[in-house]
Amino acid sequence: MNYSGKLFVILFGLGMIGVLSVLLIDFNAVAALAPRPPNSDILNITPAIKIVSLIQPTLILAVAVVVGISLAGKVGLSAPVAHAWASGDRLLTVLKPQLFPGLLGGSIGGLCVVLTGLGIRPFLSSETLARLSKFTNLLPLPTRLLYGGITEELLLRWGLMTLLVWLAWRFIQKRRQPGSRRSIITAIVISSVVFALGHLPVAFFLFPEPTLALALYVLVANSAFGLIAGYLYWKKGLEAGIVAHI
Repeated sequence: MNYSGKLFVILFGLGMIGVLSVLLIDFNAVAALAPRPPNSDILNITPAIKIVSLIQPTLILAVAVVVGISLAGKVGLSAPVAHAWASGDRLLTVLKPQLFPGLLGGSIGGLCVVLTGLGIRPFLSSETLARLSKFTNLLPLPTRLLYGGITEELLLRWGLMTLLVWLAWRFIQKRRQPGSRRSIITAIVISSVVFALGHLPVAFFLFPEPTLALALYVLVANSAFGLIAGYLYWKKGLEAGIVAHI
């Protein structure tokens, strides 16, 4: 297997661990949290439905991994640990420079989420807060760490952010330099907003008539973290963003 093939197997394999961790979620319990009309049937999500639901994220993950492998190097972005793994180099040596920035970024991102929550909390009803708490408790820790920490970073940073930087480099910069500061910052912002928007469907499912305060919390908290993860990917490498997200 050539180098690119090895890199694909590594990144796609790691992302699939996150995708498969979704199977640990009790979707019927989550569905029961959402309000429904009187006398309506309770949605029954069978194991077969859960498995079929993995097809879409698997395909999107494969595309994101291929995009990153094909384009990241052209615009000065990288996944140093994955590259070292595919090359047979020592992983620990490459991982060490990723750890502290990742831990620091994760701490700052977590603080942003907490502060956003504290600021929005007075505008949320007690019922909303209780339902959010129940939903959070229904998410298994492995799913939070693996899907959120690894799969989402592969999708949003390695895939989408890389593609945005490459598009700017290819069609605006006319290949004059490998990813300008302006194009990268723009890509970080756009990918962060997309990352935040991706969390809205769950909020709308749990709250069919969401308030502005709830929507702002979802958007602001997730966008803030997306900016941090995008910056880490740019300056340190993909794995720093993964560490921060985990």
